[in-house]
Amino acid sequence: KPAGNWVSATLLFLYVAAFSLAYVDLEAGTGALILFGSVQATMILSGLAYGERPHLLQWMGLTLALVGLLYLVAPDLSAPTFKGSILMVVAGVSWGLYSLRGRGTAHPLAETTGNFIRSVPLVAGLSLIMFWNIHFSTNGILLAALSGSVTSGLGYVIWYSALKGLTTIQAATVQLLVPVLAALGGLIFLSEGLTPRLLISAMMILGGIAQTVAGSRNL
Repeated sequence: KPAGNWVSATLLFLYVAAFSLAYVDLEAGTGALILFGSVQATMILSGLAYGERPHLLQWMGLTLALVGLLYLVAPDLSAPTFKGSILMVVAGVSWGLYSLRGRGTAHPLAETTGNFIRSVPLVAGLSLIMFWNIHFSTNGILLAALSGSVTSGLGYVIWYSALKGLTTIQAATVQLLVPVLAALGGLIFLSEGLTPRLLISAMMILGGIAQTVAGSRNL
């Protein structure tokens, strides 16, 4: 019997499915803002409900990082559709809950593998429902397999490992590294330019994360 559990696997499936469908209707910046806002709200509210009381410096760090994210995606913001917004909120809440459930795991690799295995029939069921809207290509299949089994799988294992040493607000804030890392990937692999907006927003996000993580020492 694989490690993991059906609740976490279902949350993982809901995150991936809702995220993918939401971006059919949303611009990149708008989707990122809704997603990360939903993740932060889910994790922070949960932490508060279970008795965590973040220091003022941590709240300031989170605010700075969120403002940095807003500044980064501002050029791509547009009025979201209702369907796209709801789907992205579902994705954000699902990922937030999935992250929270992984905080106590002792075996991140086994747990992630088990959750991925259990999510397969859920993905297969959705694929059957949407079969007539699916378009196959060799490159698409290879890239999807690489992204799902290697890139995402490895990332989720690392994330589960990191969660053990973070409070809820720290974990919520650290996830704002994702758009910075994505932008860095664009610089390295796609030869995208380093703009003043990217540099300023990255400094705000990284500074906010550092302040949130360091703020716990002042408790």
